[in-house]
Amino acid sequence: MAILLLSTQACHLCELAQGVLQQAFSQPDVLALSQQAELQIYLQDIIDQPIWLEQYGEKIPVLLDESSNLTLEWPFDVSAAVAWLEKVAVNTGSSTV
Repeated sequence: MAILLLSTQACHLCELAQGVLQQAFSQPDVLALSQQAELQIYLQDIIDQPIWLEQYGEKIPVLLDESSNLTLEWPFDVSAAVAWLEKVAVNTGSSTV
């Protein structure tokens, strides 16, 4: 399961979001989920897709699951990120969480 962290260059909030995700991935539930569902987070510049720039330009950082179209917009903390990742896994059939 691939999740995108929509970002752009020189984005301080995006760096904070990466830190939140690192903390989230240290949680046992997310570690298990990442192994079970082959969960991967990819940093993606919104400049690469005009539609992302239009939809999320003023909202980044944003977590996006393209398969379900679920998003999590900044600000989010570790618990919100964990809950969102679990929700994505359930919606994509990747987990029984």
